[in-house]
Amino acid sequence: MNHSVENRFFAIVCGALLVFVAPLFILFLFLSSERAEKEIKDHITVLLVANAQALAKPLWDLDEDSVTQISATTVAEGAIVRVNVRDLSGQLDVTQSTIPKSYKGNLESVSRSIIYNGVDGAKKLGTITVYYPQLGLFDGLKNEEIVFISIFIFAVLTVFGAALIGNRIFVIQPLMRLTHAVEATRRLGSRHHVDWQSNDEMGRLASSFNDMQSKLQREETELKLAHRRATDTYNLTPAMLFSLDKDDCIAAVSDYWLAATGYDRKEVLGREFASLVLPESRSQYSERKRSNPDSAARLAVTVKFLCRNEQVMDVLILETTAIQDGLSLSVMTDVTELKQSEDRNLRQAITDHLTGLLNRQGFETALDAKINEADLRGRELACLFIDLDRFKWINDNMGHAAGDAALRELVSRLQKRMRPGDIAARLGGDEFAILLLAEDAEARALDMSARIAEVFEAPFYGDARLSASVGIAIYPRHAANAAELLLKSDIAMYAKKRDGKNGAQIFDNGMLDDSRRRAELESHIESGLSEDWFEAHLQPVVNIDDRSIAGFEALMRLHHPHKGILPPARIIEVAEETGSIIRIGNRIMEKAVAHFARLSQLDGMQDTYLAINFSPLQFEPELPVRMAALLSRYDISPRRIVVEITEAVLMDDNPETRMVINEICRYGCRIALDDFGTGYSSLSYINRFPVDIIKIDQSFVRAINDTASDVSAKSRMLVESITTLSHKMSCTVIAEGVETEEECATLRTMGIDYGQGYLFYRPQHPDILMTTLSCLEMNGQSRVAQAS
Repeated sequence: MNHSVENRFFAIVCGALLVFVAPLFILFLFLSSERAEKEIKDHITVLLVANAQALAKPLWDLDEDSVTQISATTVAEGAIVRVNVRDLSGQLDVTQSTIPKSYKGNLESVSRSIIYNGVDGAKKLGTITVYYPQLGLFDGLKNEEIVFISIFIFAVLTVFGAALIGNRIFVIQPLMRLTHAVEATRRLGSRHHVDWQSNDEMGRLASSFNDMQSKLQREETELKLAHRRATDTYNLTPAMLFSLDKDDCIAAVSDYWLAATGYDRKEVLGREFASLVLPESRSQYSERKRSNPDSAARLAVTVKFLCRNEQVMDVLILETTAIQDGLSLSVMTDVTELKQSEDRNLRQAITDHLTGLLNRQGFETALDAKINEADLRGRELACLFIDLDRFKWINDNMGHAAGDAALRELVSRLQKRMRPGDIAARLGGDEFAILLLAEDAEARALDMSARIAEVFEAPFYGDARLSASVGIAIYPRHAANAAELLLKSDIAMYAKKRDGKNGAQIFDNGMLDDSRRRAELESHIESGLSEDWFEAHLQPVVNIDDRSIAGFEALMRLHHPHKGILPPARIIEVAEETGSIIRIGNRIMEKAVAHFARLSQLDGMQDTYLAINFSPLQFEPELPVRMAALLSRYDISPRRIVVEITEAVLMDDNPETRMVINEICRYGCRIALDDFGTGYSSLSYINRFPVDIIKIDQSFVRAINDTASDVSAKSRMLVESITTLSHKMSCTVIAEGVETEEECATLRTMGIDYGQGYLFYRPQHPDILMTTLSCLEMNGQSRVAQAS
């Protein structure tokens, strides 16, 4: 059997009924006649309770008809002779009565409050009072009934007392102990247990409570241990940890954070973190959440943090906001060195390492910024594009160390002549640019150009002399954007280069036509190389005495399919500037040697030579090997090849160029000095270099018979002197540009060996020349040039 409080209470009640109710039941059989009166009274009580409930709603609504109807129903009940319903406010007072007029007895009344249970709680609305005839004290009772009632009351009291005692012992007492344990736990924080053992529900409740207390005590111990571990981890982790509340105020900081920043915990707790950030970074920190709406649970921001000792750190803050109670957890990392390294890398990326000026990348960024500034301030911006003249000579003859020293010295001189706000950059090699912001940019640019010219008045490192070509373009007068401004200043600089260098040139729109023509010519050159438009025309060189053919000079021609043969001088100039002259020269050399091999098959042509012009850029280390392979392919003796060079090649005195020339000479080829008499002509070249042939420039040939006697005399003297000295140095002399018989006769009297010009032969395509020479041979005529 289950020993429960309910079963024990039931057993007590049943025992009391068996002991006391059975005798009362026997007495009830004798007193049943008196039960009716008691039932009437009970009935009145029940009826009063029911009608009080029924009247609550009508009385709340002041429904007089419903109240009257309920009152009439009530007064119709047996012993009730009158009913009175009254509202507390006095607005409703209903009375129903069935008392006959002849009745003289007293009436007993019973009243009950009418309670309405509404949304706002129970409210008393009024009272209902019923009246019934008053009975005498002993009118309705007999002695037996009095005895029965007394016995019944005694039995009920006995049962109630027994139930109360049992409830006190088995229910109230353990509950009181349980309550005391709960209160002690709440007030003292300790885990009190209930000292109660039984086999019923109260015993199991006490046991469960004690088990719960033990479990909670273990969990509290584990929680405290976890909290201590978390606190130790928070404080001992070698990272600057801190937590913020929802208002971005500091809620907690780690010991490492305090050690790194120098602050005390008391002075930072509750303080806005933004107050520790420098003003220049504060807005960036405050906007970190709005600027990262898609990743608000994990934020990253780099700001400048102010330590207690006024030291500023660049810190990276990684913040996680997905923490309970509105707190965030952040880790702060000192990235000062990394930031400084990034700044150094940025400076290195936009700065020229040699001069300390901006490089091209940095200059382009500065140019965009200056254009924006010019727009905002309503000013003009001048861009000066500077290219040094003869800087290559320093590198080639004095070494790159001397060239670097000269560049540094140049920059030092320039910076002394610049104003605050001016920007200078080294775009590469010997190219520089300067930006000048002014209301009248042209006047400022011309003034700066004059200052630049002053820079070159004194020699540079190693007594080197330099000059500069300066191109000037002005925004927005000449250009609408940065790229266009730089391009047009570059165009102006090249225009000055072509006009003689050493000076400044302001851009004008006519230069665009030159630039377009140049671009078109560059396109023709590239197309000519890819489509094989380049041809090697040959012009014979004849003996000045008998006019027999001694050799041929290979001349470059570009035969455009639509425009015909283009002027070669301009093509050579552009090709040397772009560097394509090397490919063109190799192409012409291969074709000229191939044509020369065909010409050599004609009778009498086996001892002729082929002269090939070489640009200074062509003297690469591979040139001798390339020439040897080409001559071997066509079985041509190196002695039959003449390499024509200009004085510019010898003037630079480049060691690499000298080595290539010496290698060509050792291979067996001869060297001819072309256009002798122009530029910085010096016979010392003949002594210093292995020159075999001197070619007198055509300007002297034309002047020997000039109408002005003094010009003619001086020219003849020069030609005779060159010829005499050249012969004494075992050099052959060739006169260029011979066009008249009078010039030919004069040159013959001066002892010139060979002649070349329109008087003898024009430059011709090898096929035409082959046909001409073959026809002369077939007709039995000697290959002697006739006057044209």
